[in-house]
Amino acid sequence: MDKLTGMMVFAKVVEAKSFSAAAQRLGISKSSVSKQVARLERTLKARLLNRTTRRLSLTEIGTVFYEHCARMLIEAEAAESVVSRLRAAPRGILKLTTPAAYGHLQIAPAIPELLARYPEMAVQIAMNDRPVDLAEEGFDVAIRLTYDPPPGVVARKLTTVSWITCAAPAYLERHGAPRTPQDLRGRNCLFYSFLESSIEWRFRSPQGESKVRVAGNFTANNSEAIREAAVAGLGIALLPSFIVAADLRENRLKDVMGGYEVEGAVANDVYALYLPTRYVSPKVRAFVDFFVERFAPEPYRDR
Repeated sequence: MDKLTGMMVFAKVVEAKSFSAAAQRLGISKSSVSKQVARLERTLKARLLNRTTRRLSLTEIGTVFYEHCARMLIEAEAAESVVSRLRAAPRGILKLTTPAAYGHLQIAPAIPELLARYPEMAVQIAMNDRPVDLAEEGFDVAIRLTYDPPPGVVARKLTTVSWITCAAPAYLERHGAPRTPQDLRGRNCLFYSFLESSIEWRFRSPQGESKVRVAGNFTANNSEAIREAAVAGLGIALLPSFIVAADLRENRLKDVMGGYEVEGAVANDVYALYLPTRYVSPKVRAFVDFFVERFAPEPYRDR
């Protein structure tokens, strides 16, 4: 670092044509400038400047060395300019990871509006349901449905997901609609294969809390696959409302436990996670603020 500082000071001396003028431009003392150049010459074991009482001139080695120092300064100033420009407004590629179903139905449809608002941004989405390491895998933001955000990240709540116990009208015609959570025992229930907690469905009503252990002949690690099986009349599913909202409106599915508040098999809260830093990049801030605005004050899919 001392050598780089010395190279910068040397280049400024050449451009200013004097130690005094270079010191004034750099905002340091003339003696500091002189010491930096002398130290650089000792390090290089070569004289860079011919000094007289009236003027400075470059030696042959100094002339060649200055050309490289000047290019270094140009690149350094360009790098500083790029950082300033990127920090001034949302720009550049934002790398995002999101659960597959939520990303497909809630995040991806909003990206055109985001990019229309911030045309100098670009978004790359990786849709997967596994945990990710933001720093190690190079993601700027992770969208996660979770009860408890992991430590070591900034967690900004975007919205809350409601869960619905639902079945196709054809299934209900064959087997009847359950009236209480306990009626789910013995019914063919469709649930997540990757969560042990998904086989215990929990409900809340004015009469109190209840839970029931369910069973069925179909499990999947994807909400949309479970939704398709439910629409086909295979059984009763517990799914987030953003998955089944359209099916409920079009009567492809019916809410079979409308008098009960359902606790989700995965989580109820949606967070945007990003790494803690003193200077949050404009693209990350713009992305998170956009979705907070889009989902608030109530879940977007409920509007």
